[in-house]
Amino acid sequence: HVQLVESGGGSVQAGGSLRLSCGASGHTYSSNCMGWFRQTPGHQREGVATFCPVGKNSYYADSAKGRFTISNDDAKFTRSLQMDRLKPDDTAKYFCATNGALWAVSPLSPDEYKYWGQGTQVTVS
Repeated sequence: HVQLVESGGGSVQAGGSLRLSCGASGHTYSSNCMGWFRQTPGHQREGVATFCPVGKNSYYADSAKGRFTISNDDAKFTRSLQMDRLKPDDTAKYFCATNGALWAVSPLSPDEYKYWGQGTQVTVS
């Protein structure tokens, strides 16, 4: 059973910052691609930023590049998303997910991810 524990999120004014964190078991954290996705009502879920152990590569959506940074806390088995210079368009429910594998064909595609957290709301006004 894969459990992902999310924290962070909330409301912030445009230009501000928020940090999301996702905790997992040691095996999940070190052996699976894991990252962040977001969804707004009436729209499909989209990849924001992910990290895969093979090659230790981080992947970012164009909308996230230069503003968001995914980071790893190996001691706490936690992968975090630092979001800076937030825009109203970033308002969404953010989900942590893992694909159960070391790598992914399309690391930012939600279709490749099997296990999902409950989501946390980010509102930028």
